[in-house]
Amino acid sequence: MKSSPEHFLESLSYIAPLSHEAMELFAAHTTLQMVKKGDYLLREGQRCQYIWFIETGACRAFQHHNEKEINTGFYFENTFLTNLNSLRNNVPADYNIQTIEAGTLWQWHKDDLFSLYQQSPEITAFGRQWLEHLFIEQEKHNHWLKRNSPEERYQSILNNQPELLQRVSLTQLSSYLGISRETLSRIRRRLP
Repeated sequence: MKSSPEHFLESLSYIAPLSHEAMELFAAHTTLQMVKKGDYLLREGQRCQYIWFIETGACRAFQHHNEKEINTGFYFENTFLTNLNSLRNNVPADYNIQTIEAGTLWQWHKDDLFSLYQQSPEITAFGRQWLEHLFIEQEKHNHWLKRNSPEERYQSILNNQPELLQRVSLTQLSSYLGISRETLSRIRRRLP
């Protein structure tokens, strides 16, 4: 599929209502980025300068701990992502953002984004809505990890996010679930 600003704007309209003028202004400050599988958007220790919107493809957030990768999030089409703490506070990122599929991303430099907030109350409201959504999703994920057993977490993936099973490796999925790959294999054998 060929990417175009029109397609991007159509995708964006499903996230939050913006007037045509605000959408055009928002799109005018973005850059198209074609990525390959395995490209890093951000590495631990770097200062995050961008917010990305995934038009096609997929990304993951992960960090290294005790020589292991710990996956903390997966992002697919029509999703924004960034390292908010690093972006907003200009501190080194404490996790990586990497593509797990080739795709098309739109990116905004933080200076452009902050300028857009000054220019458009609609874009400011859009940003606030996205931020609230991000915090709600993080809160739900943290509670999900704490409340549910590994088997319940896997069942939840089966019921609510089956695309993870097709698009994420078992090693990455087990890390995301907070269990070993062997434990994940045992759970998969037990469940229908």
